[in-house]
Amino acid sequence: MQDPNVAPWGALDRYQAHFLVSIPNYNERAHKGADVFARTRLETRGHFAAKRVESVSWEGPSHPLLVRLNQDAELNGMIARQSVWDAAIFVEQTGENIRIHGRWRDGAAFGIGRDMFEIYDRIAGHVRESCLPPVQ
Repeated sequence: MQDPNVAPWGALDRYQAHFLVSIPNYNERAHKGADVFARTRLETRGHFAAKRVESVSWEGPSHPLLVRLNQDAELNGMIARQSVWDAAIFVEQTGENIRIHGRWRDGAAFGIGRDMFEIYDRIAGHVRESCLPPVQ
């Protein structure tokens, strides 16, 4: 017989999608010592379930990627149309890859819609343009 009182510990159904952009030899090139990290800074209005994103900016250490992300008004507008939970986006370096991800989601709410995929794809384009050496 199964216990009707479920224990409050154990594995949770939490998921997080990671999008990786490969940057070969990133640490050995001109960006040596400049780690990539950026995250959205949200200006919101309202409280609790009625909370809405008004505007988006990017924050992090000085890096050409941060400048590109802040200058892309169309991208920031696309992010501002998302929920507060989906608008929280992080870009960080993991070895020779740049990882783009959002917050953890439970199994019922996990998924990447077309709008979010376009946002992540556009961010990946900025990563490639600011971190890869120019083609000669």
